[in-house]
Amino acid sequence: MDLVADILLVAGALGAGFYCFVLGRRLKRFNDLEKGVGGAVAVLSAQVDDLTRTLEAAQKTAAESAEALSDTTQRAAEIARRLELQMAALHDVPETKEPEKVSSTPVEPSEPIFTRRTVGGGK
Repeated sequence: MDLVADILLVAGALGAGFYCFVLGRRLKRFNDLEKGVGGAVAVLSAQVDDLTRTLEAAQKTAAESAEALSDTTQRAAEIARRLELQMAALHDVPETKEPEKVSSTPVEPSEPIFTRRTVGGGK
């Protein structure tokens, strides 16, 4: 009886050893950096780093755009206020009874009446 128990014990130990050997090989392939999950984790980690940098750049650009838009809005509000004052001042100008006579020869101005102003300080 002891012999049968020893044989079963050795067979069980050999089976457990073989099972551990197979699991070890599978785990090695699973953690392989090129083909296994280890490679996928490394790739995902690199992608997260890239996305983080891209997000930071997008946030910086958005903040700069918001600041530029705020400045432009302020300038537009100031110009609108000036235009309102000019329109109000036009109501005080008396209407002329006779229109001025226009000469038939075209007159070219020596300097431009309006000058173009670039937005953003001429950038």
